[in-house]
Amino acid sequence: MSVFLRMASSPGEIRLAVTDHDTLVDFALWRPGAPDRVGDVYCARITALLPAMGGAFVDLGNDPGLESGGFLPVSKDTPPLTEGQSVTVRITRAAQGGKGVRVSLTAPDAGTGTGTGTGTGTSAHDGATDGNLPHTGPGLRRCGPTPLERLAARWPTARIVADSPAASARIPVHLRDRRVQGLAGLPEDIEAECTALEDAEVALPGGMRATITPTPALIAIDMDAPPARGAQAKQTAQFAANRDALPTLMRQIRLRNLSGAILIDPAGLATRKRQALLEPVAACLATDPLRPRCLGVTALGLIEIVRARIHPSLPELLGSAHGHALRALRQIVTHDPTATILRAGSRLIRALEQDPLAMADCAHALGHPLALRLDPSLPDLHWSAD
Repeated sequence: MSVFLRMASSPGEIRLAVTDHDTLVDFALWRPGAPDRVGDVYCARITALLPAMGGAFVDLGNDPGLESGGFLPVSKDTPPLTEGQSVTVRITRAAQGGKGVRVSLTAPDAGTGTGTGTGTGTSAHDGATDGNLPHTGPGLRRCGPTPLERLAARWPTARIVADSPAASARIPVHLRDRRVQGLAGLPEDIEAECTALEDAEVALPGGMRATITPTPALIAIDMDAPPARGAQAKQTAQFAANRDALPTLMRQIRLRNLSGAILIDPAGLATRKRQALLEPVAACLATDPLRPRCLGVTALGLIEIVRARIHPSLPELLGSAHGHALRALRQIVTHDPTATILRAGSRLIRALEQDPLAMADCAHALGHPLALRLDPSLPDLHWSAD
């Protein structure tokens, strides 16, 4: 057995790395105290019908992060809806890019795939994963699968390796027969590759590099190549370099879960030459479980890809206030374990106040509580520890 689903834990966060013969083949971040809620089933109430937008807004209750409700697309096959009507919906796309969650209608007793709980019951969300929830109005009825469960379903032969008792305890009952006895951290080379996923620059074969720039509307990827050398014509050499780098770049897109509109600017190629890259791009995309589409080359010579937006991308998770707050906890646990106070601006403080599991993990790792102190003098997303 060579495929392993490895769990590397830090306060409030577990990095999930699927490896095959010491090669990283899949990756996800699991934040038990701040789930993205994809797959969750809610009792909802229609608050506004918006035919011009092709859908309706629904109230999902008072769960933190869902105060703005969700958007329910309506098609010609959707049963008639009225404002104030109660419906059962499943979240199909997480809140991301400044937009709220998207939902679809589902049967009240419909299952949610592999989501049967984390086995810990340590938060309102985690503790509500088994069975239907009693409710008198809009609110959560059943939780969807966690990132661990999603990866375990995608890699059904992978054995699960945890790095700590706390991580091991989060493995749900139905996956515990796949758990490897004992504890083990990430192999050094896998840990380095997981850490490199946080960098905007990606090293590609042949000395090429790519720079990934997320924006609210799209993901821009700029490929750069070293000067062409040897007897080959420059355009021929540049084409070969771009073609050979594409599999690594497409792999990075999957590992980072880059989604939505993706525009790639190949290095040093005339527009007509870029058309020839569409075939290797399509071949690389064929193995992506989200089945992205390559729409062609734009008038500006950019390769245009559309990849389904379901879960937040890694850059969005890391760049959020919550991502910065969890990074602060990780650095304190690793480099300043005697600290007792975390000072930060309002966005980081609010993010940690909304994730009590992360604070509990931090206190357990430090051996003492970490107090939060609001410090408006600090720049946004900055912090200090005392």
